Amino acid sequence: MENMTEELEEVLHAVGPRLRLLRQQRGATLAELAEETGISVSTLSRLEAGQRRPTLELLLPLARAHQVPLDELVDAPPTGDPRIRPRRIERHGAIYMPLTRRPGGLQAYKIIYPPNWPGTEPEDLRTHEGYDWIYVLQGRLRLVLGEHDFVLEAGEVAEFDTRTPHWMGNPEPRPTEVLGLFGPQGERMHVRARPRPA
Repeated sequence: MENMTEELEEVLHAVGPRLRLLRQQRGATLAELAEETGISVSTLSRLEAGQRRPTLELLLPLARAHQVPLDELVDAPPTGDPRIRPRRIERHGAIYMPLTRRPGGLQAYKIIYPPNWPGTEPEDLRTHEGYDWIYVLQGRLRLVLGEHDFVLEAGEVAEFDTRTPHWMGNPEPRPTEVLGLFGPQGERMHVRARPRPA
């Protein structure tokens, strides 16, 4: 009985970080999630920090908001079907299709950048904790990395430490499709440098 109690505590303790990661992957703020679920910002914050015990009444609206099954929030044992059914997430006009099911650790995505996305030249390069690996499936991808400016063609791969200032965009008048593997990331992105003028 004691082991079961310890297991339950471990499962409940892991819910908060999982909720935080799901919200960050969607690019949502606590205020936006509160509006979507009807759960107060303070309750959401305490849940994510592990200071509030998750209940079914709190987890059901969060599972709906994040568009994940309830068992994914509590990391229930797999049911035997290894297939992943990607759900479309739209962020800043780009489409992300998660190809891994567990939050945390290495994450795989298929990313579709619309034509001429984001429509502006890179003004600010971003940095964050983590490591990225990118494979261009179709189209072309512009990658500004530190002082370097590359255009990756279909079939080309790039990998880099995301603490290096970087920016990505689609320079083409057609969509670009990318397969991305992303290592663990920090909670915020920080502006660190501007690209040098040409």
